[in-house]
Amino acid sequence: MSYALTLEEMTPALRVLRLIAAECAHLPAPFVHLTPIEPERLELSLHDVDLTGDTFNVFELWREALGIDPDQVTFRVQGNGRTRVLRATGPYGGADVTLTAYADAPAAVTTTTGGAA
Repeated sequence: MSYALTLEEMTPALRVLRLIAAECAHLPAPFVHLTPIEPERLELSLHDVDLTGDTFNVFELWREALGIDPDQVTFRVQGNGRTRVLRATGPYGGADVTLTAYADAPAAVTTTTGGAA
């Protein structure tokens, strides 16, 4: 299988990226992923982009701007519980957009039993 597409063949994802750049310029910049394997898909990912450390707040800003239904959001934990992940996919500007946010999980609370600390 060959993935040597022309830019013209990647028009759906490129068009939506241009639209997002125009309409969402006020939002923190995500990582952007395009692939000739799925030329109709654009992936945006957020990695600790907010100064408060709450990437999920920025995820919500992006989700709302893209009009992705909150029911499409999934949550999971990876990296032995060290990383929280939000993910949602929805149509935008003629392409499918997948939005993913990665954030450090809060440190586990350690409790001590028996004896004074």
